[in-house]
Amino acid sequence: MNLRSLVASIFGGGSPPKLHVWKRFEPLGEGIAGTMSQFFKVRDRESGQIVGLKLPDATKLAPIEARFKGLKKPSEGEISSQIKGDHIVVTHEFGRTHEGGQYLVQEFLEGSLVHLRLKRGELLSLAERITIIRQAASGLAAVHKAGFVHRDICPRNLILSPEGRVTLFDFGLSVPDTPVFLRPGNRTGTPNYMAPEVIRRRQCSRSLDIFSFGVTAYEICCGLLPWPGGNARAALAHDTPPPDIRERAEGIPDILATAIMDCLRPEPDQRPESLQVFLGRISRL
Repeated sequence: MNLRSLVASIFGGGSPPKLHVWKRFEPLGEGIAGTMSQFFKVRDRESGQIVGLKLPDATKLAPIEARFKGLKKPSEGEISSQIKGDHIVVTHEFGRTHEGGQYLVQEFLEGSLVHLRLKRGELLSLAERITIIRQAASGLAAVHKAGFVHRDICPRNLILSPEGRVTLFDFGLSVPDTPVFLRPGNRTGTPNYMAPEVIRRRQCSRSLDIFSFGVTAYEICCGLLPWPGGNARAALAHDTPPPDIRERAEGIPDILATAIMDCLRPEPDQRPESLQVFLGRISRL
């Protein structure tokens, strides 16, 4: 429990007081603007610790949250604080700012986005690619074990440390793994990685994450997307078979190739049942 929550529990058990962000945290450099939030490397003036500060944009967040009106959807902070694992970003604290917006305090991750490594065409050995895929699968398995669906699995939300550790982050689009939060019509995520059932606005399940993971693993292995990239219209092709990964990733083991291609099957019930199943299939690599 952080100090603010402790104070609230002592004085009436109500909500913690709203935080004056820049009185508490000292920015270290410029912030990074994401799709729906800003992220800062900061020093906590109370503890001296270097952490990451995420400030979701309330204006951009409103249309997303409106889709779940009346369902008591948990906030990003509530979701991320419940997901634990070696390959999951650690959320230390979350709450409301004095301006009424959300804030999250997370571990500051050193490294580079897997997306940027791929975009730059950096050479990675087959062993390194397998390790990244295995760790990403482990991270996503932790999300599902905690009872949530990530909804935006892609290389942009994976960071690779200088020591080779992969961490999954950004739970801004995540929802509880229950049918009411995954009902038809909620086309959310990154188009190049969206499952056919999301594109076609059908009832979804956690299997949409397994499809997105499959696209990510395919790209990590050969540096190419399974289908030509583009917007949601281009993503309509995701229910047609892509080129076999063996044709594009020289030397890929058959066990890994088959496991990835199974993640890309258009029908959710034909994909691996879970990430644990996927990991079991590649455990001998």
